[in-house]
Amino acid sequence: MDTTYFGRSFGVMVFKDSITGQILHKIYLTAETNNLYLLGIKEIARRGIKIQSIVCDGRKGLVQLFNDIPIQYCNFHQVKTIRTYLTKKPRMQASKELWELTLLLVRTDKESFTGGLSDWYIKWRDFLNERKIDEYGKKRYTHKKLRSAYRSLNRNLPWLFTWYDHYGLNIPNTTNAIDGHFSDLKNKLRSHNGLSLERKRKFIDEFFKA
Repeated sequence: MDTTYFGRSFGVMVFKDSITGQILHKIYLTAETNNLYLLGIKEIARRGIKIQSIVCDGRKGLVQLFNDIPIQYCNFHQVKTIRTYLTKKPRMQASKELWELTLLLVRTDKESFTGGLSDWYIKWRDFLNERKIDEYGKKRYTHKKLRSAYRSLNRNLPWLFTWYDHYGLNIPNTTNAIDGHFSDLKNKLRSHNGLSLERKRKFIDEFFKA
């Protein structure tokens, strides 16, 4: 499940079955919220569809809403988050090593990645915890973005390898199947600039029926 926007205040939340490729449900919205994801899952379950797992982008607080369903945090979104903190070409050696480890996420196993992250932390722990005195005389962490990157990986670790823990369910480790739909939809809509909101919704309805 994932959401895309067409402008600042119009978007669509989509729920897709990764096995059949069928679009199970969609919600038009002005703002993406965890509650809308919860309502969407409840609607799908109400129809009698068994939900074996959920793949999502890991919005804050979202995974905690589904304690009874295996949740896979999209590895692509996790990599994107770390790239925001470290950039594609980090300068510090600690950042380079963490970025290289992050790039392995989508193609390695749980034990290798978990062990690699633990080894990285042991090696760079003192560096990570370095502080300096700011202009106001307060101690601040020197490498804030690096700390944020590590904390993001460590915090999300329980949901990064759900596909591995439930191998028999064939859970995708990314939301790419929906992201591909979104890209195709936006490309097609570009050929119809100037559509009213109502016509745009009808276009999207027909697109997801195809």
